[in-house]
Parts: sequence; C-alpha cells; structure tokens
Amino acid sequence: MPELSTKLRQALSQVQKPGRYTGGEPGSTYKDKEKVDVRMAFCFPDTYEVGMSFLGEKILYELLNRHENWWCERAFMPWTDMKQQMEQLGIPLYCLESKDPLRDFDIVGFTLEYELCYTNILAMLDLSGIPLRAADRDERWPLIIAGGPCVCNAEPMADFFDVMQLGEGEQMLQDICATVETSKKQGWNRQRLLEELAKIPGVYIPSFYNVTYKEDGRIEAVTPNRPGVPARVTKAIVKDMDSFVPPENFVVPMVGAIQDRASVEVLRGCVRGCRFCQAGQIYRPFRERSPQLISESARVLCHNTGYDELSLTSLSTSDHSRLEEILDRLNSWAEADHVSLSLPSLRVDNFSQSMVEKTTKVRKSGLTFAAEAGTQRLRDVINKNVTWEEIERGCNIAFSEGYTSVKLYFMMGLPTETMEDIKGIADTAQKVVDLYYANKNHAKGKGVQVTISVACFVPKPDTPFQFCAQDRREQLREKQRYLLSCVHSKKIKVNYHDSATSVLEGVFAKGDRRLGRVIETAYRHGAFFDTWEEYFDYDRWLEAFRECGIDPDFYNYREIGLDEVTPWDHLDVGVTHAHLVREYQKALRAETTQPCNRQCSGCGANKLLGGPCFDYHSDHV
Repeated sequence: MPELSTKLRQALSQVQKPGRYTGGEPGSTYKDKEKVDVRMAFCFPDTYEVGMSFLGEKILYELLNRHENWWCERAFMPWTDMKQQMEQLGIPLYCLESKDPLRDFDIVGFTLEYELCYTNILAMLDLSGIPLRAADRDERWPLIIAGGPCVCNAEPMADFFDVMQLGEGEQMLQDICATVETSKKQGWNRQRLLEELAKIPGVYIPSFYNVTYKEDGRIEAVTPNRPGVPARVTKAIVKDMDSFVPPENFVVPMVGAIQDRASVEVLRGCVRGCRFCQAGQIYRPFRERSPQLISESARVLCHNTGYDELSLTSLSTSDHSRLEEILDRLNSWAEADHVSLSLPSLRVDNFSQSMVEKTTKVRKSGLTFAAEAGTQRLRDVINKNVTWEEIERGCNIAFSEGYTSVKLYFMMGLPTETMEDIKGIADTAQKVVDLYYANKNHAKGKGVQVTISVACFVPKPDTPFQFCAQDRREQLREKQRYLLSCVHSKKIKVNYHDSATSVLEGVFAKGDRRLGRVIETAYRHGAFFDTWEEYFDYDRWLEAFRECGIDPDFYNYREIGLDEVTPWDHLDVGVTHAHLVREYQKALRAETTQPCNRQCSGCGANKLLGGPCFDYHSDHV
C-alpha cells in the first residue's frame, strides 16, 4: 500500500471517519502499475459504507483483477467533511488502492443504482478534475462509463458518459477492457475506440444517437447518427450462471458497511412478474446457479474473509428450484464453522417450517415479508399473487418458531388504489398482531411487534406500469395521514418514505436527455447527497427546473400513450412492448398472470437465451 501524502494525512486528521479513505483493507488487490496495461477505477456514487455493501462491485472487482495485466481499484463519494478538505487542500479524488487520482486511469466506471445519486456522479468527476460532459473530453481524459439498472433509461445522464453498459457486466466489461487495451497498443483515437466499443453486445454510445422532439415535448425519434450503429441496443446477459464463479474473496471493510456479511448470488431474474417491479422485468430471463457451486464458493468466501454470516441473495431466493438442496449443502459445513444463513428475499407464499429450521441453526435473523398492497383486489392489480391465507400461514409458521417481530413492506400510490386499499394496510398489520396472540405456540411472556414500511410507488421504465402517472405529493401525504389514523395498536409501527424524493425519482426514471441540463444546474447550485435527508433540498431542484425552462410534471404526472415513443425505446432489455401493454391492460381489469415457471407469459426475454426459459415438464417446475 502506498504511503499517504502530506496533504492527505492533513485532510484525514480533520475528518470524522478517516477509515473511509485510507484503503488497505483485507482482500484488497495491489499490482505494479508499471506492469499493467489497463487500469480501471470502479466508482460508487455514495459513501464507503453504502458502496461496500454493493455485491456488483465485489463481483466485477474480483473478475477484472483475475487478469494479470488489468488492475481494478475502488473510489467512493467522500462525505461532506472530506469533500471540503479535498477542495481546500487541492486533493483530487483518488482510488483507495494506489492513491492515484481518477484522471490517471484508463477507465472510470460508475454504477447507476438509483436516480438520486446522479448529482454525486458529477461531484466525483468534478473532484477528479475531469470535465463533466462527454463532448468536452478528448484523448487526454479517461473513458467514462456507466452500468447498473438505471441504464435501462440512460437518457437523463447520457451527456455525461462516453459509454453506457446495458445489462449484465461480467463479459461486457471484460470486452470493454480488452478493447481499451488494444486501443492503447495500436494508438487509436477516441472516435475509433468508441466505434469499436459500439460493436460489443450491450454497449450504448450516447453520442452516436440523435433525439428529436415533437412540438408538445414528447419524443419524435431516437436514431443513430452514423452507419453501423444498431437502431436498438440489446442488453447483455450471462446465459449460464455457473460459467462465472461467484467472488471468493471480498474486500473486508475497515468502516462497517451497511451490509457487512458474505453474500452469494444464487439466481438472477425473477419468475413472479410483479407489474410495479423494474428489477423483475429487466433482469429476465430467470437463471439459477447450481447448489454445488453455491456451497463451494460460499465456504471458500467465508474462510477467506472470516465472515460468520452468509446471505443468499437474489430478487427472490426462495424461488430457486433446488433451495432445500442448497440449504442442506450449506448446513453440512456452516453450523460447524459457526456461520449463520440468511435469506433476505423470502416470499411469504413459499415460506416453510423446513426453511426456518435450516436458516436458524446458528442464529435467528429478522423476518420480512413483502405484501405490497393491503387488499386482495390491489394485490391482483399488481400481480403479487399472494393471498391473505398465505400471509396467515407464513406468519403462523414464524410465530410457532419463536419469532416475535415481523416487518411487512407495502407501497402507496399504486395504480387504481383507493382509500379502502390504504386502510387495508393497517387492517393487514392488525390481523398479523391478532394472529400472534391466537397462536398457541407463540413465545410466552413476549409481545409482538409488527412494523409496516410503506414506500411511495414510482412508475419505472420497462414495467407494465410505465404508462401510469405518479401520485402527486399532496395525494401521497393525504394517504400517509389516513394510514396513520387507521392504526390503533401500539404493537404496530409505521414507517413511510418522503414523497418529495419519490417525485424527483419519478422524473428521472422516465425522463429524457434534456434533463442533463437540470442535473448539472442543480449540482452547480449545491445539490449532492440527495439520497441523504439532511442534504436533499427539493426547492433547489425546483429552481433548477425553472432555470432550465423544463416542467418536471411533464415526466411523472402524465400518462404515457401505449404507442408513444419513450426515451428508452432504443434500449432493449428483452421484455417486449407488446407484453408490457398486455400486462397493463390486465392490471386495469385486476387479472393476474401466472409465474414464469408455471406458464410462459410470452414476455420475449427467452430470445436472449435462444430457447425456452423453463422445461415445463421438469420435476423442478
């Protein structure tokens, strides 16, 4: 690990958590920078604690560093005290491993996990001394790239990136690094490099596309501006999950990460088809890892890192067709090694006593169920495919096994929602409280605590609800007040999200390229750390919209026509437009669709595999 400079030592002596900025953690990768051909800075646009919880960074960090002549390092958004010190002392943003500034790298990559992190990306570029806009960067500057779920609508951030990765990065990012290596050795100019990168499946070069608008502000078309560029960019996927071994040696954080445990991704995609869920659509098709690989990689990971808690992560872990076998394999060594197991994405409808027993041998973690809506009608609208009887059964199993607290997740502002549905949230929580005391096997002498967390629904691209308008702040606030008035038990705790951040999230989720000016203007006026309540300033954003002459209501308070060209029409995540329209119309009729592993709904994602997603005659379906 390189020595800290005098300026950096001075800065670290003035900040609250210097461990965020020193590096040197166990599991870090160090290489001789004179002997590597490609250097990449993997940047997470939030604090160290948040970024070090991100599994995607761990996957790609280990994958790239397996190449002897590539070196992937890490950088995070410094907290306000460190940012101030860096600006005062003239310290550019640097990577933790080498302490070299970002501008010295070949590639600077950002993950776009959440719309309200966009200003942090500009802040990190600014701290690095790198021009914000792609049009202002030439061969002297690193290639600025982006990946992550928000790239499914890349347009609000399109002006700031040279390259954007649509889909899964395992192979795509390696192909990008290999192309950059070739470019350096053969002396290509930046334009030639971008043209070669555009040939990689899933790579989107925003500058290679022009956007035209209608008089009313809607998009007329998004078209390539040079030959050889695809009219639609199709996302990249990993067809066989076992072809990429999960990370076996995490960087263990110095400062406690929010999710500080070993994690193994057991599957990718989701069979459920919830109509509000963007991840459930854009990560299709459904693909599983084998139980043997999961167990072997998990054991090596826990041994290498010293973690005593293992999380089996995915969008819906309990939908793995061989989950019981996975748990049996893990328990063959986990209990002896004092490693506890957690399944953070349980479905209440396939929650079982066997699952509880196999995940609580070392310690019992919290229990969370996502009911999403308070009435059966609305659960059918959103295609949740969960009934009260299944919620009742799952909670009874939990209470019989000694659980005394349950968290229930709901959303507010869903399409077709009424106040009766809001009351249903409180009624559901009360019925769970009553279940606890009616259960003869509940923990004696202990009360129950039911926590209901209610998020504000945000219509997202590539979902059946992308056509819907978002609830206005006043509507959401009225519903929040009404929900609180419906809760009459001290056994029930209510948490809900700030509607102002949800409004802005909705604008950027469905926004177009014109919003780049708004994001930059808000940043210049002091916007960053918008995900943190103490720094989010809604009025500052409204002022930025006014200054740019753009009405934010156009993006989130307006229904999208079923035949309208959207800002993301040229970015193909695999799910067809016809499927989204069908599901939207079924939602309005409160009709449900079967999960993918029971019946194919014809979403179109199977084309990415080149065949059916499931063998419907298999015993595992």
